[in-house]
Amino acid sequence: MKIREYTGRATFIDQIFTSLATVFSGFLVGALIAIPAGVACGLSQKLYGAISPLVQVFKPVSPLAWLPIVTMVVSAVYVTDDPLFEKSFITSAITVTLCSLWPTLINTAVAVASIDKDLINVGRVIRLHWLTQVFRIAIPAALPMIFTGLRISLGIGWMVLIAAEMLAQNPGLGKFVWDEFQNGSSDSLGRIMVAVLTIGLIGFLLDWMMMTLQQLLSHDKTTGR
Repeated sequence: MKIREYTGRATFIDQIFTSLATVFSGFLVGALIAIPAGVACGLSQKLYGAISPLVQVFKPVSPLAWLPIVTMVVSAVYVTDDPLFEKSFITSAITVTLCSLWPTLINTAVAVASIDKDLINVGRVIRLHWLTQVFRIAIPAALPMIFTGLRISLGIGWMVLIAAEMLAQNPGLGKFVWDEFQNGSSDSLGRIMVAVLTIGLIGFLLDWMMMTLQQLLSHDKTTGR
C-alpha cells in the first residue's frame, strides 16, 4: 500500500524543528568560515589589518538588508528540478551565516593574537609543522574566547533566523508568529505568546548547550584526556 506524504499545514513542533535545523546549519557554516579565518588573522597582523575594515563594514549590516540580496542570489543560482534542499532553507541558513560569523571571527583573531609569544616561538624552535602549531598551541590557548564568540554567534543567529522567517515567510517559528498575527483571531495573541516564550526558552537552551560543551572541552584539555 502506497503511503501518501502529508501535505497539510506544518504543526508547531514541525516549525520548531525546522527553525533548529536551519539555525544549526547556518551557524556551523559560519563557524567553519570564522574559526580558520580568525586563526589566520591572529597569526598574521598584516592579514588582520587587511580583513579588519571588511569586518567592521559588514558586521553591523542588518539581516533585513542581507535577506533580499541572499534571496535574489539563491533564486538566480540555485535552479534545479530536483532540489536537495528547499530554497527557503538555503536562504535562511545563508542569512544566519552572514550575520552570525563575525563575533566568532573577531574573538578568535583577538584570542590567537593574544597568545604568549613564547609558546609560538617554542613551536618554531622545535620546528613544529604550522598545522601542528595551530592545533596544538594556538587553538587550545584561544579556546575560551573562541567559545565566547561561538555563544554570541549562535544567539545572534537564532534572533536573525526568526526575523528572516517572518520577513521572507520561510517555514519556521518566525513564520508561525507572523501567520498568527495576520490571522487576528481571538486565540492568536495566546499562540504568539507561547511562540515567543518558546523562542526565548530555545535561545536559553542553545546558550546552555554551548557553555556545557565549552566546559567539557576545557576539562578535557586540562586533564589531558
